[in-house]
Amino acid sequence: MKTLQSSLLPPATDLHNRLRVATYNIHKGVRGVGPRKRLEIHNLGLGIEALDADLVFLQEVRLYHAREAQRFDHTWFGWPDEGQAEFLAPDGYSVAYRTNAVTRHGEHGNALLSRWPLGDVGHHDVSDHRFEQRGLLHVPVVWQDVTIHAVVAHLGLMHASRVRQVQRLADFIASEVPRDAPLVVAGDFNDWGERLDAPMAQIGLARAVGARPRPTFPSRVPVFSLDRIYTRSLDCRLTFVPRGATWARMSDHLPLVAEFELA
Repeated sequence: MKTLQSSLLPPATDLHNRLRVATYNIHKGVRGVGPRKRLEIHNLGLGIEALDADLVFLQEVRLYHAREAQRFDHTWFGWPDEGQAEFLAPDGYSVAYRTNAVTRHGEHGNALLSRWPLGDVGHHDVSDHRFEQRGLLHVPVVWQDVTIHAVVAHLGLMHASRVRQVQRLADFIASEVPRDAPLVVAGDFNDWGERLDAPMAQIGLARAVGARPRPTFPSRVPVFSLDRIYTRSLDCRLTFVPRGATWARMSDHLPLVAEFELA
């Protein structure tokens, strides 16, 4: 744990007025296939704590899965009794979770873990076709006496679907988020071709890239920047991605972390 924490510390700064945001696709807390499949949810809990983020945007999170729970029930640590979002939340964090997809043995969705108080939790279906169930998790967060609206996103696998989902995101923001409120939209955008920055900019959202985009996928040898943080009324001060064998084994994605100040 100490090794993980020390590897994540950014350059020395005054963090009092900075909002640290992390986004992480946790791959349902399980890696591998067949007899080599292994439970990583316990390691993910240590990793998320080490990120030390004010807000953690999570994708592919399970509330329950009967088959996986049975498979790992008698392993060394075992399948958690509660939902993965609650299990992963560090002490003192609040949790918001909503299901996106229902499958034969369970379900999965998006979650927000917050060091700061949460408002009413909302969910908006942005599924583009019946083969991919997708949703937006929306939660207002009170940070430093300012209400920041957080939207956790996990967009589709086809570019045309993603473009339509960005438009639905725009419609959702226009109807549910006050025009002058700071906004963070983060998650797995599945944007292999780097084609979504322009449509996101058209709806008033700037991508947090720091000095450059940071690849997060695949976790062992990251090449693609699929995991993104877009904001409104916040200035990005730095971004970083933790690397190494420990992070590579926990999920097929690496987490992206960024720090912001109010614009």
